[in-house]
Amino acid sequence: MGMRESNIVVLATSNLDKVKEFKALFKAHTQLNVAPAKEFLRNADKLKYVETYHSYEENSLAKARTINLACHYPALGDDSGLEIQGLDQKPGPLSARYAIPKAGEGQDEANVQKVLSELKGKKDEDRKAKFTACLSVVMEGLSITAHGELHGTIIEEPRGTNGFGYDPIFVPEGETRTLAEMTQDEKNKISHRAKAFDHLLELLSENRIEWVKP
Repeated sequence: MGMRESNIVVLATSNLDKVKEFKALFKAHTQLNVAPAKEFLRNADKLKYVETYHSYEENSLAKARTINLACHYPALGDDSGLEIQGLDQKPGPLSARYAIPKAGEGQDEANVQKVLSELKGKKDEDRKAKFTACLSVVMEGLSITAHGELHGTIIEEPRGTNGFGYDPIFVPEGETRTLAEMTQDEKNKISHRAKAFDHLLELLSENRIEWVKP
């Protein structure tokens, strides 16, 4: 693969949109070779079958452990979700599978439409929401988990063509645009995943893990 094996970090996801976001977040850490799971597994889609828990932390750890066991490189697992006040904090950890139990083509649109349908007629207070991200690093003899949140509001109709998932219906606090109306760089400055990434760097530094220093 032309990579320096000692500097490989494997992303425990088959979601190409998440891979793109992570590569942007890792851009400053040029000493690292960030690789998607598909470069080490014949069928990286199997990762979705280990995402069976009811907490972000358990799901992110399960994915990272699966990849670490498969290739023995440091693995970064991610689990995230949208929690909406008027829906009793749903869809939560089931966000990716909210409309259809098995994720697949058209899943994002189906999830968005289900949320909008359930919120129909609900007022501002019920539309308050937050994105939560949990990142877990698993390497030989060590696992570390970090969290990040982004608060905002769910609008009545999708706007924007960037991003993925629920981005077209989520307006962050202090913004008038949805996440899907922002550029990748703009989103990465405020997103729940970016905040979790920053938290992860702090925790790794506290544990004297050197591979994340730019």
